[in-house]
Amino acid sequence: MNEQLKDDLQKIDRLLETVRLQGLDFLNQLPERPTSSEHKGEITETLNKTGIGGLEALKLFNKKFEKAIIGSTGPRYWGFVTGGSTPASIMGDWLTSIYDQNTQATKGQGDISAIIEIETIKLILDLFNLPNDFIGGFVTGATMSNFTCLAVARQWIGKQAGKDFAKEGITQKINILSAVPHSSAIKCLSMLGIGSNNIIKVNVENGNRESIDIEDLKVKIKKLNGTPFLLITSAGTVNTVDFDDFKAISKLRGEFNFWWHIDGAFGAFAACSPTHKHVLEGWENADSITIDCHKWLNVPYENAVFLVKEKHKILQTEIFQNSNAPYLGNPLDNFNYLNFLPENSRRLRALPVWFSLVAYGKKGYEHIVENSIEMAKTLGEFIEANNHFELLAPVRLNNVCFTLSGQERQSEVSDFLTKLNSTAKVFMTPTVYNGKTGIRASFVNWRTTKQDIELVINEMIKIASH
Repeated sequence: MNEQLKDDLQKIDRLLETVRLQGLDFLNQLPERPTSSEHKGEITETLNKTGIGGLEALKLFNKKFEKAIIGSTGPRYWGFVTGGSTPASIMGDWLTSIYDQNTQATKGQGDISAIIEIETIKLILDLFNLPNDFIGGFVTGATMSNFTCLAVARQWIGKQAGKDFAKEGITQKINILSAVPHSSAIKCLSMLGIGSNNIIKVNVENGNRESIDIEDLKVKIKKLNGTPFLLITSAGTVNTVDFDDFKAISKLRGEFNFWWHIDGAFGAFAACSPTHKHVLEGWENADSITIDCHKWLNVPYENAVFLVKEKHKILQTEIFQNSNAPYLGNPLDNFNYLNFLPENSRRLRALPVWFSLVAYGKKGYEHIVENSIEMAKTLGEFIEANNHFELLAPVRLNNVCFTLSGQERQSEVSDFLTKLNSTAKVFMTPTVYNGKTGIRASFVNWRTTKQDIELVINEMIKIASH
């Protein structure tokens, strides 16, 4: 055994204790951690020949990088719809790394990680009050969740024409209807060979909305003359958290033949709110749903799930089965996650989710979601009342989309945001909405309090007043 490796193994308790203490210090100081960094360190391009061991590697990391690690899991990082990590999810994530399981099958003499994964999916379905006729699994993020769902949709489209796209390749145009698809869904259409430019855009509703206009959807569908199509809908658009009318879309299922996909990366968590869950009525009728766990579920990156109706599992295995690995057996007789999703090599992403769900339960997540909604409402009310700012859209759930007041100040928005983020006390992201340059603040972090809102408001006023 390598001497450095042997030495580290002998003092593994010291190594892990040192990291534990450093991690606790980070978590305890997280509210004060800068939310942005302009660190530009030198990049080392050569590798030490003999290695320096774990403790010295930690010292080098702390010297080169640690101070530039930002508080993106903290209470005032409001960009990219980024959650934090609950204490229980950190427990699960640490154990995931320690156990280092190869998440595969539910039968045989292997590990039980797939059993944990299936149970966690069942808990997620219960959290969202979704039926058990969905099957699901864990992937890296919303992009790979969308990819998995849309890959099955692609196979379904082919089967409607008596073709096997997984084996033969796409031999005909696939029609996609959507109003405001997320960029990750568009990216997936490109990766899947469906074509990112092949979306037939459906109008949005009147009244400063991003939700799909059902009447225009019907018009666009009828123009397809009965051709099966793919419908991509939103459970929470990224700017204004608009939801498509799932009850109305459910009614269309009896009249038209289409695959219905819902991108609910973070908006799915509206199901946890007694006052907002109505926006999801009818979503149980979809063929597939995307949900991002490292957003509102507040578990460590990288973590998301896909949900696909169980009736489509044969299509799923036709795409993802490991047909060149006979030791895996028949994909329908012996369940193995390798036959149901893109990745062959997978860590046990279900474990931090399982820990967090079991630790905090339905009431815990109801509180996290309701608190985020309240924080967004508080910031929105300030913006509405302050002469320096204006809302670009109503605050419907957990996002605040706003800009500087007056058309004449549009050119100043970018500079304002740069100065605000440079305080390192908050981080927001730029956006464009209805042709206006804007700013978006997204609330999903379980740590955020009204004191954080007040701190940021003070910074916003100072910058806007000069």
